[in-house]
Amino acid sequence: MAASPYQQLEEEFRRVHAFRGALALLRWDSAVMMPRGSAEVRGEQLAALETECHAILVSPKVSRLIDRAHANSQSLEDWQLANLREMRRQRDHALATPNSLVARLAKASARAELYWLEARRTNRYADFAPHLAEVLQLIRDRAGLLGQHLGLAPYDALIDEYSPGVTAADIDTLFKSLARRLPTLVREAIDLQAATPSLPITGKFAPAKQRALCLEVLKAVGFPFDRGRVDESEHPFTEGTAGDIRITTRFEAGDPFQGLLGALHETGHAMYDLGLPKEWRDQPVGRNRGMALEGSQSLFIEMLVARSRPFLTYLKPLLEKHYGVSGPEWEVENLYRHLTRVRRGPMRADADELTYPAHILLRYDLEKRLLSGELSVTDLPEAWNEAAQSRLGLRPANDVEGCLQDVHWAVGQFGYFPAYALGSLIAIQLWEKLRAANENLDDEISRGQFEGLFTWLRERVHSAGAKLTVQDLVKEATDRPLSAAPALRYLEAKYLEPR
Repeated sequence: MAASPYQQLEEEFRRVHAFRGALALLRWDSAVMMPRGSAEVRGEQLAALETECHAILVSPKVSRLIDRAHANSQSLEDWQLANLREMRRQRDHALATPNSLVARLAKASARAELYWLEARRTNRYADFAPHLAEVLQLIRDRAGLLGQHLGLAPYDALIDEYSPGVTAADIDTLFKSLARRLPTLVREAIDLQAATPSLPITGKFAPAKQRALCLEVLKAVGFPFDRGRVDESEHPFTEGTAGDIRITTRFEAGDPFQGLLGALHETGHAMYDLGLPKEWRDQPVGRNRGMALEGSQSLFIEMLVARSRPFLTYLKPLLEKHYGVSGPEWEVENLYRHLTRVRRGPMRADADELTYPAHILLRYDLEKRLLSGELSVTDLPEAWNEAAQSRLGLRPANDVEGCLQDVHWAVGQFGYFPAYALGSLIAIQLWEKLRAANENLDDEISRGQFEGLFTWLRERVHSAGAKLTVQDLVKEATDRPLSAAPALRYLEAKYLEPR
């Protein structure tokens, strides 16, 4: 019996899935193991695979099969209808971007990432700027074409790639509520914490010991070492597929927690990917529902779980075991004060959860200005410094602490940053619902038992794949629309509590 148009489409998208898996592993290798002199060769490889994926999506065959499958959609199951919708969505995004532009952007972003790494090492933004300008111009071209094809404003078209169905207007509404309350809340929290400072945690902690601690914690959390790896890179990230997950972190000898928290952040991403429905894994509907949902899962683990008193109760004996530490500074309450200390700092990756949204608001404003042409690449460092003064109350000491701290723009990820703050709002709304549903949650976490937590997330979030929009998924999981109100309730209760 001949395969139906829909079945033929599934086969075409299995090929796309396989190519994307290969792309993910090549990107992981670029950041973790590849010799720096191989960047040009790697750029050619990435471009070839990106071009192949693009060629499949824009082929007349796929468009013809999509039309025929829609004409016979009455025979499809609900998940297959959602899959067909996602197939059309991916096709539409691909059709809007010429193959030549896909290849040029892949090569330009591979070069820019290499120069970004070198600029961070030398603190020479000027050496990186021409490569960022090239990527930015290609992204502007792509945003214009994509927006025209999808009937969206250019920036909305870029946001849609990372947070499907979300627009700048939606983000503005949510961010307005945050921006109105956060500055005062930060000041109040800093003043309150100044009255009860934490005992300092000092010393040198060998990266090998930090890694051993990290691996033991990740094993307890449920990271699958038979299908995943933990490595080190300049900027922590997650790559791979559900059957081959790669995460990285970064260990600093003077900070006993940075590497662990970075690994837990990335494990949140990994556990989301691993929890996606297996039967849909190689299809568009089996992918995650965008970076806002991805970000919610990483921040859920790093900020809400790992910086809680129950988690630190579990962690304390492991710190003693791996670091050989003891004393009042290593007691749970002091660890909690240390890890929930509110500080105005220049680095997003090191920010506490109260000041973190301000870092995203800063980037959100700047990337909109870069894309519109209102802000030039040459003027970015000073614009960043001024925005940091306004949003964070400080000026970066150099460009490594300023506009060179993130890789996202170098690799063309414009429209990505808002997903971080959206992810924080989603995470807190999920946390509020989970705590109401499981009165034993704190006890489970304090004993190092995380299965109940992840079972709830798999059922409420992961198992939906890309079947629902972000807004619909959040509403189904929490019984209310996405709002900034739960986040503000949580932050006020946590950071204004007497200590």
